[in-house]
Amino acid sequence: MKQLFLLYLILLVTGLQGQPKPNVLQDLALESKVDELVAQYQALDIFSGVVLIAEKGNPIYHKAFGLADREKGIENTLSSRFDIGSMNKSMTKVLILRLVNESKLSLQDKLGKYLNGFPKEAAENITVEYLLNHQSGYGDYHTPEYWVIPMEKKSLQTALEHIKKQPLMFPPGDGQEYSNAGYVLLGLIAEKVTGETYYDLIEEQIIKPLQMNDTYLRGKYSVPNRSIGYYKTMRGELLNNDDFQEIPTPAGGFYSTATDMLKFYREFHYGNLLWDEQTKSLDVMYPFYQEHSTTGGAMTHAGGFEGANTVHYEIIRDQISVVVFANMDEVVAENLGAGILAIIRGQQPKQPALPAEQSVYMAYESNGIDYVKKNWKNLTINFHPEDPRDMILNAVGYELLRGGQTHDAIEIFGLNIQLFPKVANCWDSYGEALLENGRKKEALKAYKKALKIRPDLPSAKKAVDLLEGE
Repeated sequence: MKQLFLLYLILLVTGLQGQPKPNVLQDLALESKVDELVAQYQALDIFSGVVLIAEKGNPIYHKAFGLADREKGIENTLSSRFDIGSMNKSMTKVLILRLVNESKLSLQDKLGKYLNGFPKEAAENITVEYLLNHQSGYGDYHTPEYWVIPMEKKSLQTALEHIKKQPLMFPPGDGQEYSNAGYVLLGLIAEKVTGETYYDLIEEQIIKPLQMNDTYLRGKYSVPNRSIGYYKTMRGELLNNDDFQEIPTPAGGFYSTATDMLKFYREFHYGNLLWDEQTKSLDVMYPFYQEHSTTGGAMTHAGGFEGANTVHYEIIRDQISVVVFANMDEVVAENLGAGILAIIRGQQPKQPALPAEQSVYMAYESNGIDYVKKNWKNLTINFHPEDPRDMILNAVGYELLRGGQTHDAIEIFGLNIQLFPKVANCWDSYGEALLENGRKKEALKAYKKALKIRPDLPSAKKAVDLLEGE
């Protein structure tokens, strides 16, 4: 689940910035142009969901597309509720900064002051500020070990115990890594400070005051009018994402409508019902929002994972909102929303493309590995800008390996180590494919290369011990 970093915000502002035409949202051509763009995405079967365009909170364009439930043939409607992914990190941020402004919490408070059982380095060096700004050293907690925990046993406490066992990726404050773990910890800190549950706090301080009556914080799989998420495998097979069993957390996973989230982000940027100017100024993004209140740049709030993608672009200068909710794979909502921004600015939107994994696999099957290498950039246009691009070939390679296509997997992983030679996981995956093929000496070299880059990589260490012990 993702919410975009400052770098991507800057890219969006500088890449799409421009002067909108006068009264562009009143231009009758806007509807037909957006309809045409959406139709291009639907022709590739990569978008279904809701599009909302508003000026000063007033909807100018609001339409639903495609199916909420493909098995039952239920259509998406304007009242369909979508998994908003990391969008609710914004709510967690508001909650924490309110507590700071009320002197119930300090940005410099250490993790160990509120939560017990962490290693000394984490407990004594991770601050609330580092958690907010993805600088704690913790990354994601959605590891294979976490996913196998039964749904009924998952809770914030379960996630906490799992996070405690994870090593830090870097000393707190010395780097930045997108951190679902960090936001779960923030929610738990808020519980410790107030004596209330995270969900009750969000309900009382955000949902009720804004009358977000279509937003659900609990029981995600029983939400009425729920839009089921869908994603495609590299072979183009459509799957629903209900297998990704997870509870809503302070890091993401609430269900909501485009209308409700428009209410939230308008209040987030312009109102004082959630937080006053003094509280807003505590946000590291505050100077950035202030700077671009006159530029026409679009502020970005997004969330998503396999089969779910939501985005809210806000042009603060003009109070223009572009909201796209999709119950299909990343990064379709963000790409479609960026295309709509281009239309609003009188520019030509980029043409939609198939998801990167599907595009790469189809190219490999039809034209071979050299073609993929030569056309890598164009084949991977449709991929999340925050995610490491080595993940594309890694995913394709493992799908081939699981299907018994070991030779093909070795070719794919081999290209990955050529394109990303400094990524330990690429060498680790290459070693696994070689080992599966019985090429033990080559596999050992690959695993040792992985360990040279990242000495603490568990899978490579285990493989080297096994191979050298034979």
